[in-house]
Parts: sequence; C-alpha cells; structure tokens
Amino acid sequence: MDDIVIEVPFETEKDAKIVFHALSVDPEPKRSGLTKNITLADKCLRVEFVCNELKTLRVSVNTFMDLLYLSVRTIERFAPEKHEQKKQD
Repeated sequence: MDDIVIEVPFETEKDAKIVFHALSVDPEPKRSGLTKNITLADKCLRVEFVCNELKTLRVSVNTFMDLLYLSVRTIERFAPEKHEQKKQD
C-alpha cells in the first residue's frame, strides 16, 4: 500500500471550511482502489490518500491539487478585499 498525507494551512477557519466542504463532496470510485480521508482541524485541511497502485495515487493527488488550487482562486476572486489588503501589507 502506498500513501501520502497533505496538510494545507489556511489564513482563516472560514476559508478552510469552504475548501473542506467543496473538496469532500465526491467520494472516490470504488474501482479505483483509492481511499481518501479529508479532515479539518481549525485552519488546517488534512488529506490522506491510500492506494494499492502508485499510478492511481499520483493521478488522484494531482487531481486533488488542481481542485484545491481552483477552490483557493475562487475564494480570492469572491473575497478580493481581504486578499488585496494582504498584498498591500
């Protein structure tokens, strides 16, 4: 079994919750042999992937990272005042 754990810290608990709910909606297909466990602790999102096949693990982590990036960019787009203030500091 191969596994990987990714921990993603966020600036606020609200942002972490938004991403958590967005990314935990769809379960992995049973035929993939992958188990994905997403947990949230304060402002940190933790994702654990476990899989029998390394290629499937790589593809799943890649897809997750793409969706994570999209989620963060969406938050930045719809809460620009918070992120613009950070850039000015």
